[in-house]
Amino acid sequence: MIQCARSSDGAAGLAPIALALQSSAPGYGLAWWQDGLTAPDSTSIAFVQDGEGEGILLGETQTIARGDVLVLPPGAELNANGLSGFCVSLPFGTDASHLPGFLRPDQDPAFTDQPGGCAEEESAYRRILLTWDKANGPHVLQALNCHRVRMWDSLSHYHDFQNGFDEFYLVQGVEPDAKIWTGPAAAICAEEVTAVDGLLRPTTPRVGDLIHIPRGTVHRATGGVLAHVITVPGFVPGAEIGVDHHLRRISERLGLPPGTLPYREASSDGPVVR
Repeated sequence: MIQCARSSDGAAGLAPIALALQSSAPGYGLAWWQDGLTAPDSTSIAFVQDGEGEGILLGETQTIARGDVLVLPPGAELNANGLSGFCVSLPFGTDASHLPGFLRPDQDPAFTDQPGGCAEEESAYRRILLTWDKANGPHVLQALNCHRVRMWDSLSHYHDFQNGFDEFYLVQGVEPDAKIWTGPAAAICAEEVTAVDGLLRPTTPRVGDLIHIPRGTVHRATGGVLAHVITVPGFVPGAEIGVDHHLRRISERLGLPPGTLPYREASSDGPVVR
């Protein structure tokens, strides 16, 4: 099931998630940084969570703040006094030399809103920073993908164990009714479901949460969750498997009152695989 660390907990709070990531995605590392960091002997992707100020990387200085992402080559040093966040180190030998050092979704005109995925409404805030496919955005990286998005009514789905990926929500804003719903895919997709206890559990996210969603875990965000959605490794087509039709089938067969087992109506007519 999911695990959650808070930015205010620092390195100690992050340790269980870092261990889980090492197990499910060997070669990747996860760390907390404050006032800057030095990348290990592999490319690292640093997410700014708290603070606003100067970031100095490879001789370039920019003003950075929550929501920005930095790409550090092996051994590179980031100086960012007064700022902090999380960092994912990529497997040794991952080449990201084609990427810029600073990715600023709200400042760089290269990043525009692209409705789809977990935010399909026409007015969606959804900016793709690192993608698996050039058709989706200007910066391609297969080892890790991320997009910053505000989720109001996302697809209930999971990622396949064998060919899928782990996902993280780095929560950067919440509305009053924000929720993240999670549950075991195997139980939700079972042929015969006779009880709904434990099928879906709501979590009230807080700004600063880093939520690890392992493969095989159904998840959905509702009510206004602003997050960096991070996939490790990068997105794999066909590994995003919708379950809203299963949740609807269970609700109708058991005669549940509306809202007992929440699902996304727009995705509930049949299977959805992306």
